[in-house]
Amino acid sequence: MALSNVAGFPRIGPQRELKFATEGYWRGEVAEPELLETAKRIRLDNWRFMQGAGIDLIPSNDFSLYDQVLDAIAMVGAVPDRYAHGHGPVGLDAYFAMARGRQEGGVDVTAMEMTKWFDTNYHYIVPELGPDTSFSLSSTKPFDEHAEAMEELGIDTVPVIVGPVSFLLLGKSADGVSEGFDRLGLLEPLLEVYGEVIERLAGQGATWVQLDEPCFVEDRSERELDALRLAYEELGKVHERTRICVKTFFDHVGDAYGVLRDLPVEGIGLDFHRGGADLEGVMEREGPKNVELIANEGGLEEKWLFAGIVDGRNVWINELEHSLDLLGGLRDRCGQLVVSTSCSLLHTPVDLDAEPPSAVLDDELRSWMAFARQKVGEIAMLARGLGEGREAIAAELDANDRALEDRRNSHRTRNPAVRERVAELSDDDARRQSPFEERRDAQRARLGLPLFPTTTIGSFPQTAEIRQARAQLRQGEIDQAEYLRRMRSEVERTIGFQEEVGLDVLVHGEPERNDMVQYFAEQMEGYVFTQSAWVQSYGSRYVRPPILFGDVSRPSPMTTDWIAFAQSLTEKPVKGMLTGPVTMLQWSFVRDDQPRSETCEQLEPAIREGLPLRRDRWGEYLKWAVYCFRVATAVVRDETQIQTHMCYSDFGDIMEQIQQMDADVLLIEAARSRMELLHDWERTGYAQEIGPGVYDIHSPRVPPAEEMAELLQAAARVLPPEQLWVNPDCGLKTRTWPETEAALRNLVQAAEQVRKELVPARE
Repeated sequence: MALSNVAGFPRIGPQRELKFATEGYWRGEVAEPELLETAKRIRLDNWRFMQGAGIDLIPSNDFSLYDQVLDAIAMVGAVPDRYAHGHGPVGLDAYFAMARGRQEGGVDVTAMEMTKWFDTNYHYIVPELGPDTSFSLSSTKPFDEHAEAMEELGIDTVPVIVGPVSFLLLGKSADGVSEGFDRLGLLEPLLEVYGEVIERLAGQGATWVQLDEPCFVEDRSERELDALRLAYEELGKVHERTRICVKTFFDHVGDAYGVLRDLPVEGIGLDFHRGGADLEGVMEREGPKNVELIANEGGLEEKWLFAGIVDGRNVWINELEHSLDLLGGLRDRCGQLVVSTSCSLLHTPVDLDAEPPSAVLDDELRSWMAFARQKVGEIAMLARGLGEGREAIAAELDANDRALEDRRNSHRTRNPAVRERVAELSDDDARRQSPFEERRDAQRARLGLPLFPTTTIGSFPQTAEIRQARAQLRQGEIDQAEYLRRMRSEVERTIGFQEEVGLDVLVHGEPERNDMVQYFAEQMEGYVFTQSAWVQSYGSRYVRPPILFGDVSRPSPMTTDWIAFAQSLTEKPVKGMLTGPVTMLQWSFVRDDQPRSETCEQLEPAIREGLPLRRDRWGEYLKWAVYCFRVATAVVRDETQIQTHMCYSDFGDIMEQIQQMDADVLLIEAARSRMELLHDWERTGYAQEIGPGVYDIHSPRVPPAEEMAELLQAAARVLPPEQLWVNPDCGLKTRTWPETEAALRNLVQAAEQVRKELVPARE
């Protein structure tokens, strides 16, 4: 018999109920009880659905008001001192202050750092750790949600918690603490809290707990592997405890397999989509595989194996026959097989059936796809097929085979002209006509910018009026001419404000763009779009990734009219914004029937975003990612400045490749980390110009000019002033106009202040 499990389910609600409730709470329009009631309804609906679908082991505590790592920070009481939390339970105000900062009622505290959750488009709050960090149980959330499911629905759920070792490895040194601080030295006191959590869950009737240790799909040192071993040896000794499943995802576990296999826990979870292939070559991928590790090293005969076979990160249907073959082989190598998702379904939209019928997402394309609810159905179907035999799901297997065959043979996925164009690319197509030094001189002569030139990333606030105009156009209430008139009015407003405040290089503000990826994808062949397929990026920021299903081409120019109009309004330089090819790839649901490198070449930059978790695959990825960026930018004249923007990236290991991109100006996220990223440039040097962000736009807090000046001065101690630009971390789309106006005035003031202090003028 095979059991079924879901590693985690989307928390946003089918109609984004969580977003509207939390944002209402932040604005003071929704009271705390109302917010918590909305959260409860979402949880109950999720549990009822999985229960009705026949899932045996249903998750809890996968729900979060903001982020699961922030939940773990609250659970263990690792609240930085600046939030004045003291002791006792972490309340909502402190919780959201850690996520977003707080600037009201005489309180002015910055948010905790936020960064990418491995190689996904989700972002987590980074724990701040140091020798003075203490831990104590400070949240009852895991217990409350398990009890809620039991009392309301009679479900003994599996609480999902970030594992203790990954919690420490995902953290950073707190302000004032050496970067070399050994976070693993905090493991022993942290385990006391985790032991208390497990014991208390067992006391209220929980059978299982899932502890997520995704850090062990990355390359890890012997000391880190020893920490994993020590942690679960200690947790295994908890006198009255639940069964423990140590769950990994996003890749194979490599050298950690032997440690995981021998842990004194009942279950381990492995990713057999990204990290697996069967012995006959089903789902083959490069490098060692989780199935091969099991076949070669064995030792799971007494373990429950949570086999992550249904892809939790993409929207394509599962190849059910192949999965049954793979699962059949695994069943003979473990004590108990549990069919599961490769990771939490947090990364997929909620329900394909909720997507309204449209001519764009037609029946054929829909037949190739599965969102979170459909993936739960696939899990239940696979478990049933294993338990009762394939004949029990014969009709479903036939339908699945037909859909897969239809996709393989569809003319919609291949465009001969696109493939011919890509085949003709050469190294010359990826080379600028002059070296950077010559381009820099030409650009400085043309632009005439001061020292520490100021700019923004691209987008300005998407106001209610902009969103209303877009909705009215979509519903036929206004025509295209009226829509364009309103958007041009927004551009005029944005240009006028930038001139008035004194920015040096302007942007048109992107009012016409619904999303940095979707806007361009809508103008390309090979993409399809949804109306309600939202996924969480961070907090209440949700996105609708376009679905890249076929060869990509661009029928007509995409942005030139808008930039030309904006430039006609000002004598100052206006830069055009295009979303880079790798970002287009990373922020889409990408076809899985050809290598990603081929798809990216068709797109022609957030280079770090797609970096494989295992170092042995970095070389090939970086080669094609840099190449695609250079092909996209090599056609411009010397006096045309190429600026590229990257946020939430750790650049230390890829400095050479960033240099090879040959962009004239690199704009990066740096404010939340207080310029920590610049230490990479201090170590390696950097020839081109760089704009480290001095304003964290993901927080409603408006930083004072003095604070931004301090960050800029810190940057000038690392890099020559002649190389530095002054800019926010990211685009301003999610901020309000009052926040934006105040922050950009302070930004310009900071640049002027540091200009006067350091160097009078650029020669």
